[in-house]
Amino acid sequence: MAVTPEHNPAVQWLGEQRGAMLALLEELVNIDSGSYDKAGVDAVGVGLQSFFGDHGMPVTWHRIEDFGDAFTVQVGAPEPPSKTILLMGHRDTVFPKGEVARRPFKIVGSRAYGPGVADMKAGLVMNAFVLAAYHRFGGAPGPLVGLFTGDEEIASGAASRAVITQTARGARAVFNAEPGRPSGNVVTGRKGGVFMRMEVFGKAAHSGGNFQAGINANGELAHKIVALHDITDLPRGMTVNVGLVAGGQSVNTTSPYAEAQIDLRYVTPADRAEAMQRIETIAANTTVPGASSRLEIRGEFNAFVQDEGSKALFEIYKSALQDIGMTVQGEFSGGCADSGLTASLGCPTLCGVGPVGGMFHSPEEYMEIETLVPRAQGLALAIARLEKVVPDSRSVYPN
Repeated sequence: MAVTPEHNPAVQWLGEQRGAMLALLEELVNIDSGSYDKAGVDAVGVGLQSFFGDHGMPVTWHRIEDFGDAFTVQVGAPEPPSKTILLMGHRDTVFPKGEVARRPFKIVGSRAYGPGVADMKAGLVMNAFVLAAYHRFGGAPGPLVGLFTGDEEIASGAASRAVITQTARGARAVFNAEPGRPSGNVVTGRKGGVFMRMEVFGKAAHSGGNFQAGINANGELAHKIVALHDITDLPRGMTVNVGLVAGGQSVNTTSPYAEAQIDLRYVTPADRAEAMQRIETIAANTTVPGASSRLEIRGEFNAFVQDEGSKALFEIYKSALQDIGMTVQGEFSGGCADSGLTASLGCPTLCGVGPVGGMFHSPEEYMEIETLVPRAQGLALAIARLEKVVPDSRSVYPN
């Protein structure tokens, strides 16, 4: 028989935690934690560590030198990875230091506001309380692991990716607490992204007295930008955007150096391979004689491609939300997230299970307060309904 909300003490307890959840959310939002502010991101981690400590739950830190540390917290004794249920979230935001002083946490009507309130500090609070509920009452069908990282907004560097891979590999289910969509839906697929820098090298010369001796890197980069943008194929969901450019030495000197920051978005791994081959060809070929260039990948997100296991996980979650009175559908997002990495590892994955919000990455970012508790209860109930993983398909099935 399926687990019902009435028979699940963790779900019932979560229903009584609205005030405590909002208090923790206010505490976390009122800490500046931009991705490059390691001290701030780590301070958010300490706040969460204090919460877990109050519930008798030790955390394990994974130190990262340049960005926010990651940490894990576990509920239940370790078992084979095929039984592990992973709850993920990131503590960093896109906002600079000082943003909290300008617009601290506030509640206006039915919405909460503040830097990162939805993306994704509300999701962190939700995960923390779900983990605490199962620690208090038990009943999870396998060990729960909460993973809290610190640099997702800048593409989760090599150290964070290693921690995510180590923690997630083999997991029977991964729930990523990115914010629920403004529609109320969760995310069942995401684009992948590759973030690159292309450097172009030329030769400086006086633009009046010795023009012919110069090699203009700006001119070469201009040709490359046109070619890069030609890769965009909107019907396929493939886009290339040159978002930042710089170059030149002075107005009367042929440019010896130029660079461009490139954003590639794609839907499938095959699309990535095709686009990267074209980008590498553009970098290798030159139009301005004597120019040369170098291409560097600076960050990357895997695409979240929904497989059969992820579809089954969504159905479990959808049913759980229905049983607590919420209707939810799956939605595709052009944005990237760490769910792409876990899905690429073969882990049944669901993203955007956090409380509902909108206007992410802007001063108007908000979180719908009345979704905070129900989304936590829905996640807890979905966890209770995970039964087993079929080894050959990695699918997750309900009771």
